[in-house]
Amino acid sequence: MFQRFALAAVLAATLPLSAAHAQRPAPPQGPMIQGYLCCNMRSYGKQISDINYDEQGMSIVAAGTPARITGYDFRWVDLDIGGRPQRLKNDYSRDIPTTAFGQRYVVTEDPKIKLVGYPEKTRAAIAAMKVTPGMTREQVLMALGYPVSSENPKLDAPVWRYWLDTWAEYQVMFEPGGTVKSIVGDPATLNRVSLP
Repeated sequence: MFQRFALAAVLAATLPLSAAHAQRPAPPQGPMIQGYLCCNMRSYGKQISDINYDEQGMSIVAAGTPARITGYDFRWVDLDIGGRPQRLKNDYSRDIPTTAFGQRYVVTEDPKIKLVGYPEKTRAAIAAMKVTPGMTREQVLMALGYPVSSENPKLDAPVWRYWLDTWAEYQVMFEPGGTVKSIVGDPATLNRVSLP
C-alpha cells in the first residue's frame, strides 16, 4: 500500500508543469475595453458582485468612473477602476458569456455626459443609488446596476427584481412606456432604495 502511494507521489512530481495545468481549460479571452463604469456598483474592497448587495463595510464606485477591462477568468472580469484593481464576479447572471458580461459594466460612452442632462431629482436619486417614479430604465440601471439575469432574463419586462441583501428584495415596476411606476418592498427596504 505504501509503495503505491510513493509511486503516485513520484509520478506527480515528475509530470511537466504544463501537463498539470492542461487539465484546466484556458480562461475565455475578450476585448480589453477602456471606458467607464456603466452604473453605480458596491465594492467589497477589491471585489464587486453582480448582485450589488448593500452590506456593512462596502463602498460605492460611481457610474462614470474611468474603467478598463484587464482580463477574463471564467466567472470573473478583472478591471482597473479609477486606477485601482477590482474583480467583477458573475454570481447570478451566468447565462451571459463572460465577455458580454464584462461589456455590460465597462462602456465606451461616459454615463456622466447623459447624467448632466437629467432632471435634478433624477440626478439626486442616481447619486444616492435610489429610484424615484418617472425614471427611465437607463436611469435605473445607472442608479442600481443591472438586475441579475437569473431573475430578470428580459430587460424589457414590466418588473425588475433587486436585492439589498439575502433577505431584502424590492421590485421596480415600470409603466408600459418604460418609466418607473412604483417601487415595491417592505418599509425598511423602501426607505433605503426609494426617493419620494
